[in-house]
Amino acid sequence: MAGATLSAAVVGCAAALVVGLATVGTAAVVGQRLAAAADAAALAAADTASGAAHGIPCERADEVAHAHDAVLAECRLEGLIATVSVTTSFGGVEATARARAGPPP
Repeated sequence: MAGATLSAAVVGCAAALVVGLATVGTAAVVGQRLAAAADAAALAAADTASGAAHGIPCERADEVAHAHDAVLAECRLEGLIATVSVTTSFGGVEATARARAGPPP
């Protein structure tokens, strides 16, 4: 009987480990996608501010953020430099990413 109990404990621990690792892996993917959304939104805003694209910079950044399933939380322009912040929800937790784009100094 001790062998059956030990086997059940090992299977239970392995299952818990797999679920934990899957959750961590998914969170890492969500983080990378959110960072990409912030980068793309900042580039869109900076391109629009410089005249390389048409429209209003922060509205364009909002469109790009929504295309990446994120929400534009903040958009600031300082000349041709755009700073944006985007958010998304993962497992009930709100994640935020920030990015900055513009011409080099």
